Amino acid sequence: MAETMLTAARGIAEGIVSLRRAIHAEPELGNHTPLTRDKVRAALADLPLEWREGPSTTGLVGVLKGGAGPGRRVLLRGDMDALPMAEETGLPFASTIPGAMHACGHDAHTAMLAGAARLLARRADSLAGEVLLMFQPGEEGWHGAKLMLDDGLLGGPGSAYGALPDAAFALHIMPQSPHGLVAGRAGALLAAADRFEITITGRGGHASMPHHGLDPVPIAAEIVMALQALVTRQFDAHDPVVATVALIEAGTTHNVIPDGARIAGTLRSLSPQARAKLHAALARLAVGIAEAHGAAARCEVIPGFPVTICDPRAVALGEAVAGDLFGPQQFHRLATPIMGAEDFAYVLEAVPGAMFFLGVAGEGADLAACCPIHSPRMLVDEGALPHGAALLAGLAERFLAGGFAA
Repeated sequence: MAETMLTAARGIAEGIVSLRRAIHAEPELGNHTPLTRDKVRAALADLPLEWREGPSTTGLVGVLKGGAGPGRRVLLRGDMDALPMAEETGLPFASTIPGAMHACGHDAHTAMLAGAARLLARRADSLAGEVLLMFQPGEEGWHGAKLMLDDGLLGGPGSAYGALPDAAFALHIMPQSPHGLVAGRAGALLAAADRFEITITGRGGHASMPHHGLDPVPIAAEIVMALQALVTRQFDAHDPVVATVALIEAGTTHNVIPDGARIAGTLRSLSPQARAKLHAALARLAVGIAEAHGAAARCEVIPGFPVTICDPRAVALGEAVAGDLFGPQQFHRLATPIMGAEDFAYVLEAVPGAMFFLGVAGEGADLAACCPIHSPRMLVDEGALPHGAALLAGLAERFLAGGFAA
């Protein structure tokens, strides 16, 4: 049966690729992606799906009911939004929207999920339960998954749609991984990602007479260096954190001491405990150093996505399905988490499940020469997309048939 799922996916490859290219040519940003939503609905208009939409985003959930009676409910997710950057691929279907590009593969994610929907619809008579197809905007920092959860589109307390699903799965393409390779891990897969801003208030003056002012620049420099020691000396190396200063602003010219300085960057962590500790320690460090110099500092942490934590049972199911579909050598267990972040983490906080990575480098490609996600020259080998559709469909089918024990 697994072999016929992959064969069936290859049989609809043209439709998967066509949808991916249509979405790629007209990328949309944020939580409102109406063109993409309409493309998805049009591509699946002939399937017996019940659609749900909410007020906060243009996200939608298609519900496929199995014909073999009641059973469990499984969610499959694909994200739809793009990145605010110019495309440099030179593809014939490259972005036609200035300053927007599908450089993270969400066009492929959506197309693979649509392909999985078609595969599962063909088998609906043999399925017991329901499949929820979550087409989600706003993954690139807009918290689209949380908004769809808050709108009740996935079910849950107060929702008109009953209980939450029993399991949830998602795929993310990786252009620097071998063609068709599936990877995942139990526990933390991706980090929590938060943003911070530190504002230092000093007292400006003439650059030749710093003793008459209160220079915020060396205070900012001291905070940046102290942050490196904070990470290496106050946090367990086996529960790692990353604190990166990516922006320092101060002054307007070479001979004026500014009144203030601003530092901004990102915080990454792999556990709720380390995340909370890092937030508190950063504020204490910034305020303390500034006060030691007679200045003032304000530290603001803007929460981002939580840690993406995969259920070990869901990962084991994914390994089994990928092994049956593509061969056991095509599944790789990651030894360590990746410090990137994903808002599918919100779904996995509410529902047990897992996210997997799918390699989309060209067959036999030099992986070192492949551009990573978020590159303006990132490419996807579309020959791998049927693998993703088959894997998503296989996960849903296997779960509804009793896999991934409760």
